[in-house]
Order: sequence, then C-alpha cells, then structure tokens
Amino acid sequence: MCDKKILRGRFRQIRAAAHSEEADRQILSHILHSPFWNAERFFVYHAIGTEAGTRGLIAALRAAGKQVCLPRIEGGVMLAAAYGELTQGAYGIPAPRTGADMPCDVAFTPLLAVDRSGYRLGYGGGFYDAYFAAHPSVLRIGLCYAAQQTDKLPREPQDVPLHALVTENGIVHFNA
Repeated sequence: MCDKKILRGRFRQIRAAAHSEEADRQILSHILHSPFWNAERFFVYHAIGTEAGTRGLIAALRAAGKQVCLPRIEGGVMLAAAYGELTQGAYGIPAPRTGADMPCDVAFTPLLAVDRSGYRLGYGGGFYDAYFAAHPSVLRIGLCYAAQQTDKLPREPQDVPLHALVTENGIVHFNA
C-alpha cells in the first residue's frame, strides 16, 4: 500500500497541471444537465487553489433558488451551514460565519484523487467521511479533473465511497 502522504503530493501536482477554467465550465455544464440538478438542497465546498471550481456552481444554484450550504467546522465537526456571510474558516477556507447543520440532498465533494470504486483521497482530516457517515442519505458526488482518477487507492475502515463523480469528461457512477 502506498503512503497517503506521497499520494497526496503526487495528486496535488496532477490536479494543478489539469486545472483550467475551461474544465471547470465543462464540469458545471455536466451538472446543469444531470439529474442531480433536480434536487433542492446542496452542500458545496468553496473551492480553493487548484480544486475543481465551484463559484459558478454556487452562483447557478443560488440563481435557480436552490438551498446552498457550505462546510463549516465547529468543535472538530464539519457542518453543512446555509450560505450566508462568509468568514475565514478552518484551514483558511471561506465558510459561513454562523448556522446549524442543514439537511442536504446532494453533497459536491472535493478530492485529490478517486479510484474506480468511488473511494476518494482527501486531505487527511476525515471531515467528509465523518459527515457522510452521519448523513447516509446524502448523494455523494465528487468534483475533480479526469487526470485525478486512478485504479485503486488505499482505504481505511471509516472511508465512505462516492455515488458519482463529475469531471470535464462527464459523469461516472459508482456502486456505493
């Protein structure tokens, strides 16, 4: 089994090389034309650095009158807090200043890599896996560039697989 720290470094480089505004536009287009769009309540990460962009997605969801929540870390737990006034949250990521955990239908999730079974390699904090374990009914959808896909990643017992993945090339469904 490869060391996750080494994998994270490698996939950060892969993601940086694949990052582009055109790819982000294609990812958004796939979402807008997918069944996911029919949901009403969305949990969306605020993209930073070279993560697959979400600003256009958040704007489109809000313009369509959908409920949008962003991650907020409180007491070591990630909550889906209603979009509102943003402040610098945990790890320097913009987050809603206040708000309780809201139920969401769809969670768009960041990642460094994803394998053919839908298991993701995140940043190592375990926040998303813990959120998914506490909210098993949420539809788990990863957003990334096609280059971030790999055959198999190391897994831990607490890892929760994605239901689907959206890249610039389209949508991949998993048997989660």
